[in-house]
Amino acid sequence: MVRWQDGRGTLRVAEEGGAEPAGVPVEIAASYRARTRGLLGRDGIGGALLLTPANSVHTFRMRFAIDVAYLDRRLNVLAVRTMRPGRLGLPRPRARHVLEAEAGAMARWGLRPGVRVTLEA
Repeated sequence: MVRWQDGRGTLRVAEEGGAEPAGVPVEIAASYRARTRGLLGRDGIGGALLLTPANSVHTFRMRFAIDVAYLDRRLNVLAVRTMRPGRLGLPRPRARHVLEAEAGAMARWGLRPGVRVTLEA
């Protein structure tokens, strides 16, 4: 089992046809403090934020809408949702990680259920 640490990395979305996937900058929030802070107090994010371990999120006190992807332990996408500020997401069974980005970003990256992502820390 991989033990994640706070830091930065690059997220790659596996594309169909074997094309080299584009890299998305990602912040990793693995400590309790980093996960608790999340995107609170920010006006946006340039890439994505990976919360690990996590299986649910909320958008209370957030300033912008976000896309949320629930990932299993092998980094397969289980579900993708868009959440407006002031919402509470229900826990997802089998989810071990949550990926957050600005609303609309995940559709541009081709992130949808069934897709596998890789993370280079």
